[in-house]
Amino acid sequence: MPDLTGKVALVTGASSGIGASVAKELARCGAAVAINYYPGNEGDAQAVVAEIESAGGRAVAVAADVTDSEQTVAMIDSAIESLGALDIVVNNAGITRDGLLVRMSDADWGAVISTNLTGVFNTTRAAAKHMMKARSGAIVNVASVIGLVGNAGQANYAAAKAGVIGLTKSVARELAGRNVRANAVAPGFIETAMTATLPEAVREASQEAIALKRFGQPEDVARAVAFLASDDAGYITGQTIAVDGGMTFV
Repeated sequence: MPDLTGKVALVTGASSGIGASVAKELARCGAAVAINYYPGNEGDAQAVVAEIESAGGRAVAVAADVTDSEQTVAMIDSAIESLGALDIVVNNAGITRDGLLVRMSDADWGAVISTNLTGVFNTTRAAAKHMMKARSGAIVNVASVIGLVGNAGQANYAAAKAGVIGLTKSVARELAGRNVRANAVAPGFIETAMTATLPEAVREASQEAIALKRFGQPEDVARAVAFLASDDAGYITGQTIAVDGGMTFV
């Protein structure tokens, strides 16, 4: 288990799903964690905080819509004020608005790009200023295998996640001189509320395309994030690790 004792992390979109699992894993590894949530989801975020605190960890909930650059600056400032520093940022917040290309509305395209890509940019830009000054930091972005291989009906999502991977590489190059690392994880099919609604035929077909013949768990992604955020990955930057059970070999 990576040792994150004394570190402070911020996880966006951490009130449920993969984000909540990442936040709890970072706390288990010793980090104090700021749990970002979209305004209106405070109850779920506070439940994650309570679970971390009941296990002996330290956490706070911080509201922000990551598509709003001013809110992301305020979120970063609030996390630092509450927890004393900022060593790790995990950009996890994301949405889907699936639809075939020719039927996709401008609104559905824009919403996904704004949250899944611009939100990562906003948060990273706000955090980078503090990390560069501290000459230390780790940024881990949650992309997707869809950003690597594409998927019918998800042009907006694929474009955003591919953009996250490119952004990660650029940030890694820009910030390396200040000892700030940036990496990404690309989850495949993970057991979440979203995949739970898939028809059984779709689940079976999807599992057949995975080398390990099963879906992953949120904890699988969380452990990969914790590794990349830790000093164990101190010589790794600009990389994307697919956490997909062998769905893609790229």
